[in-house]
Amino acid sequence: MLFDDETCYRALAARDARFDGLFFVGVTTTRIYCRPICSARTPGRDRCRFFSNAALAEREGFRPCLRCRPELAPGHAPVDAVRRTARVAATRIEAGALNDGGSLETLARDLGLSARQLRRAVRQEYGVSPIELAQTRRLLLAKQLLTESNLPIARVAFASGFESVRRFNALFRAHYRLTPTTMRRAAPPVHARDSIRLTLAYRPPLAWDVLLDFLAGRATAGVERIEGRAYLRTAAVGPHHGWLKVEPIAGRNALAVELATSLTPALPEVLGRLKDLFDLGARPDVIASHLRSDPRLAEVVSRCPGLRVPGAFDGFELTVRAVLGQRVSVRAATTLAGRLAARFGAPVEAPFPGLDRLGPAPERLAEAQDSELTALGIAAPRAAAIRAIAGAVARRELDLKPGPDPEALATALTAYPGLGDWTAQYIAMRALRWPDAFPAGDLGLLKAFGEPSPRRLRDASQAWRPWRAYAAMYLWSQAVGQA
Repeated sequence: MLFDDETCYRALAARDARFDGLFFVGVTTTRIYCRPICSARTPGRDRCRFFSNAALAEREGFRPCLRCRPELAPGHAPVDAVRRTARVAATRIEAGALNDGGSLETLARDLGLSARQLRRAVRQEYGVSPIELAQTRRLLLAKQLLTESNLPIARVAFASGFESVRRFNALFRAHYRLTPTTMRRAAPPVHARDSIRLTLAYRPPLAWDVLLDFLAGRATAGVERIEGRAYLRTAAVGPHHGWLKVEPIAGRNALAVELATSLTPALPEVLGRLKDLFDLGARPDVIASHLRSDPRLAEVVSRCPGLRVPGAFDGFELTVRAVLGQRVSVRAATTLAGRLAARFGAPVEAPFPGLDRLGPAPERLAEAQDSELTALGIAAPRAAAIRAIAGAVARRELDLKPGPDPEALATALTAYPGLGDWTAQYIAMRALRWPDAFPAGDLGLLKAFGEPSPRRLRDASQAWRPWRAYAAMYLWSQAVGQA
């Protein structure tokens, strides 16, 4: 538990949105658990029990509130290294790592642990087992799909990660004392459409337009585009291909996500990737408070509240883009990325003009000849680096997802030909979601900070730890086009 009960109750009484997702309150008289922002009348202190996550509340027999909908609460941001492994595991479980035949042993091995060590880490951090965590997430996602989509109940079960409708019905009834059909009937009507529309919450503020501007300058032609205030892209998750659209919801601290029904089987992973892409688990209040304490950053931090570090929908795609960005401008790298997608990306259908390609798969680029890449205008050293990384990813020797030790992985990346510290730190910032990554040699950062020496900038950045990646974004906002 991050806060004592009295602090939680004060936040609950104030309906402070900054605490949304950091804890849940169970009301002993109704046996219902809520988010701290719930609009229901605040219960008396003696009737409240506080939980750090939804799984703990459900294990104690509390049911999710139908008004504030705990499944929409934003998730925890990784705040410290001690808890990093458990939180990375929880993120991967939420993204479906234990669905579709995925095992705890495989997840533990991917994180460099034994299954026993992973169980202990997750239980120490969350108070429940990895299986209980996965089960709660499946049930909450199913509840969201029943409420917000018109998917048939059987498809809701499988999209949520259950392996059988019978098991889904039994667990839903046991946990919520309702059948899925009853919950569907009680939900507002959803208009029939050929796509799914869901919501993702975040802790305000969110500098959405600044985030979109950053992504727009780096959008790969055919794969991504910005339309108004919406982010559009094609997507490939395993064998499932489709498209998605994300835009803010007016008057709410949430984003609307619309995606092709072809991506439904991979829904947990798609939603997890989007949370990473838009940095929805961040604590902007904590980050800004820390960075503002340095007079050298105070003005720019105050000028742009809610600035996030854009992540990556696909770590390999982002890594290739980072390699292409070496020694060239943002515009030139974006042009090269578009040529690469047009040549090596598989075609895909989307209802948006100009979106017709998937990002090149690592297996396809690993098989390419250097001459095929240099013919697109890619310098020979960058072509060799792309092929080396693609081969390592295709052979499963390199995992470009957020992990328990991003610093070690960033260091390991520099062993690949053509990958220096700048590229490794940029990849760690965005693909690996390391909030303390800092490409000190970046020309844009040096110019914005007024410091010609990477060493001296790195020394100055020690005051910004553990949020140096956010400091970099604030500095880049003063030197557009240099990242």
